[in-house]
Amino acid sequence: MTPFELAEPSTLKEAIDLLDPDDASVRPIAGGTALMLMMKAGVFRPRRLVSLRNIGALSAISAANGELTIGAMTPLAVVERSAAVREHAPVVTRTLRTLSNVRVRNVATVGGSLAHADPHMDLPPVLIALGARVSVAGSKGERTILVEQLFAGYFETVLGRDELITSVAVPAQGNRRAVYLKCTTRAVHDWPALGVAVSVDSDGATVRDASVVVSAATETPRRLPGAEKALRAGRAGDTLWRQAGEAAAEEAQLISDGQGSAAYKRELVRIYVTRALAAAAKGVR
Repeated sequence: MTPFELAEPSTLKEAIDLLDPDDASVRPIAGGTALMLMMKAGVFRPRRLVSLRNIGALSAISAANGELTIGAMTPLAVVERSAAVREHAPVVTRTLRTLSNVRVRNVATVGGSLAHADPHMDLPPVLIALGARVSVAGSKGERTILVEQLFAGYFETVLGRDELITSVAVPAQGNRRAVYLKCTTRAVHDWPALGVAVSVDSDGATVRDASVVVSAATETPRRLPGAEKALRAGRAGDTLWRQAGEAAAEEAQLISDGQGSAAYKRELVRIYVTRALAAAAKGVR
């Protein structure tokens, strides 16, 4: 690696002031699990890294009025073990148990995993299905972005170079049931060929509302409004789940990569959306 400056601010304002909106070689670093690999491979050569690890205010988890808030610098392992997360968004707890491995989860952070915008990550589609949003701070002030609107392209977000994710908020889920399934070509914690997250609001007989999100097989995590429309007001049951799976497979804009061809992934979408909806209908939260 080439030499670089490492800044370690203790406040959010200091961190933002150290960033440069006009210099792509100045980057924030959270857990560094992905960024360090890029640096070792020579893909990224920073002039300055701004470490966020000393900003304690970014590492809290809280719940109020049914809404869950997770600080951006909270390690994934802490989120995985959090009682508040398990109570308010159990699908996040289940998802993290097979996200990479425990060594990575001990270091990687919630905000870093979102800002990195790797479409193969497990957490973004889950947060999208839950209707989560991120709070962002930058030199021009603060703003809130729905997670589904955060990703602009392959490894690309809508964040400015002088903006930082400060927290993630998951709204109260009520009676909704959410499930995340992924298909990997090797071990369960490996990069998925497809990730599917669904959230279903149903009275047991009729689907009132639903979110269907696919990832890994697409350039960015994407909601599938056609599949969601096929579910709304439908009679809950295997026939409806299959119809939604067909709609999802027809609608999804898929890519070919080392995990499989687009045609192969289309079959996966059909199967895994159907399975995820059936699992959600059984009462899994």
